[in-house]
Amino acid sequence: MRPSGTGLVTNSASRRWKKPGLPLVGVLFLLVVAFTTPGFVSLPNMMALSGTVSLVGCVAVGMTFITISGNIMSFALGATAAATSMLIAHYSSAGAGMAIAIGLVFALAVSGIQGLIVGVFRANPLIVSIASLSLLFGTAQYFSGGQSLYVETNVFAWLKSRPFGLPAAMVVFVAIAILGELILRFTRFGQHILLVGSNINASVVAGIRTWRTVLGCYALAGLCAGVCGLLLAARFGSGTMEFGIGYDYSAISAVLVGGTAIAGGSGSVLRTVIGVLVIAVLQSILLLRGFETQYQYFLIGVIVLLAILVQGRRVAS
Repeated sequence: MRPSGTGLVTNSASRRWKKPGLPLVGVLFLLVVAFTTPGFVSLPNMMALSGTVSLVGCVAVGMTFITISGNIMSFALGATAAATSMLIAHYSSAGAGMAIAIGLVFALAVSGIQGLIVGVFRANPLIVSIASLSLLFGTAQYFSGGQSLYVETNVFAWLKSRPFGLPAAMVVFVAIAILGELILRFTRFGQHILLVGSNINASVVAGIRTWRTVLGCYALAGLCAGVCGLLLAARFGSGTMEFGIGYDYSAISAVLVGGTAIAGGSGSVLRTVIGVLVIAVLQSILLLRGFETQYQYFLIGVIVLLAILVQGRRVAS
């Protein structure tokens, strides 16, 4: 039964991308606008753009697994990244290895518990993530007294280096994206994610333990958010819950703009990377052209809405 299900997923995905004309035209138009925007290709803007892509991209890769599994999105990944940055900053005095281990285990566990609740009890994933968001913010604010926590000097200096001529954060993001795509394309777990997202009841009949798949998706998403928290702590030399604001919105925007089906069952990390680049370039263009923040959110919201409408039309056809 499994090969048949896999074929259905593959055929569905190919049908959705038979006519890429409109998205391709949109990307080309965005590139033309970008390279005609004063200051876009300047070194400071490129550095800022790479930082945005790396941070949002890590969260978006994790969000991709949740969305493909049929659980729409999580509102708690940004808060998980922020709380991880605080933990890493707090334990940085014990050394980089210890701080990173504690931070990543925390992020994996927090998100994994959400996946367990969603997978075992079939709880509404949005409600679970909202509750987790509140718990994370409340707990972090209580233990930190609402203050930022600061990283021990030079502990994460290696994350500010430029291996291969690229910022270290970008190298980390590329590695995570490649690993995520390999998991989704070439592992049994990846095939189970696609099948569960396509039809969870059929997956149960096929013998897939769906709760394990959902748990795995959330755990991976938490791990990706934890890496984002590490990059935040290294970049700013501190950790605070303020870091998490807006990351969930940007991440799910990138996932949907990249073409991952909001209903689940179709998508890829590679498409999400394209979505991250589109969102980051658009934000950079708007900023350089003097648009205020509210206009940036408005236009990105319009693009996300159009992406959802295009998806709906393809499914209907």
